[in-house]
Amino acid sequence: MGSRQGPPKHQNKFAWKPNAGVKINETEVGGRFRPLSEVTGVCLRCKEQIEWKRRYGKYKSLTEPAKCQRCSKRAVRQAYHNLCPGCAKEQSVCAKCRCHVGRIVGRDSSEVEAEQKLLDEAIKNARERDRRTLLRAVSSLKQCFSAI
Repeated sequence: MGSRQGPPKHQNKFAWKPNAGVKINETEVGGRFRPLSEVTGVCLRCKEQIEWKRRYGKYKSLTEPAKCQRCSKRAVRQAYHNLCPGCAKEQSVCAKCRCHVGRIVGRDSSEVEAEQKLLDEAIKNARERDRRTLLRAVSSLKQCFSAI
């Protein structure tokens, strides 16, 4: 029945894009001014799955926090996650598939807050000249990330 050999009869000339003919409001989530949040707390395999959903228009973001399957609190704020960040970190598992992995992708909010606190402390204790240089560098980084 399937005796045909060789390459496919027709090759795709360009990659398929979801909603190619639909204009996107840049101020909505997923637009240029409000990009989708970074995928954190999952293993590499689950991160690739979630990014595939985003790339091909299958991603559905959460409208309200979901329930954690371990502690039953409404603390799951990222789509496709089953555990809240606290439970996932406590058990050292992926928040989506619950598999034990050595390396989890992304940083949690406590690490980001600690880093921000260190930066604020460094700016406060620096000389005026160094303080202005640091503030310029931080503001230029924020502008770069908001433009992406």
